[in-house]
Amino acid sequence: MFLKQLEVGNFAVFAYLIGGDAGGEGLVIDPADDVDKIIALADEQKITIKYILNTHAHVDHVMGNEEMKRKTRAKIIIHEEDAPWLTRIPSSMLSMFGGRSSPPADHTVKDGDLIQVGHLTLKVLHTPGHSPGGMSMYLDKAVFTGDTLFVGAVGRTDLPGGSWPLMLQSIKTKLLTLPDETIVWPGHNYGSAPTSTIKNERLNNPFLK
Repeated sequence: MFLKQLEVGNFAVFAYLIGGDAGGEGLVIDPADDVDKIIALADEQKITIKYILNTHAHVDHVMGNEEMKRKTRAKIIIHEEDAPWLTRIPSSMLSMFGGRSSPPADHTVKDGDLIQVGHLTLKVLHTPGHSPGGMSMYLDKAVFTGDTLFVGAVGRTDLPGGSWPLMLQSIKTKLLTLPDETIVWPGHNYGSAPTSTIKNERLNNPFLK
């Protein structure tokens, strides 16, 4: 499996390019910015970007969707509860972040759904709290947590649709129950390191005490 974490844009967002070792079909998680850089890496690895996978619909994670879809014809996938918000981001917020409005979702998913790309299968874990349709994706002892779980921190819950009790429940029942050695790949470069493990977060994340 090819997996590359890329910090993109000006808001410390992590995008992820995932594909097979020998090329073929792949996907990109949260292509928030620097779309040409992501596409160039995919071309270098002979990966055809089939899907754009959004962990949630907040502007800083989806503002590269339009350019990525236009240049690759990839299909946008997001949880069904956040899908309506993809096309409702206020123009003032887009202007503030310097982004473009996202096209609507091509496919929506729910908890437990499987996303197949090439020989890889990602399992959808609905992890609301940061947003109603926030989701994480589990793939071969790796979990992509979006803005639900960071390295040593958690996502904010003071935005519309946010809920601290729901966030804590999501983390404790959907993420901390994964195998200890599962690598945590977060949605932002906010921590002391770019990745962590489920065991490390369970033992050391101060927000989960």
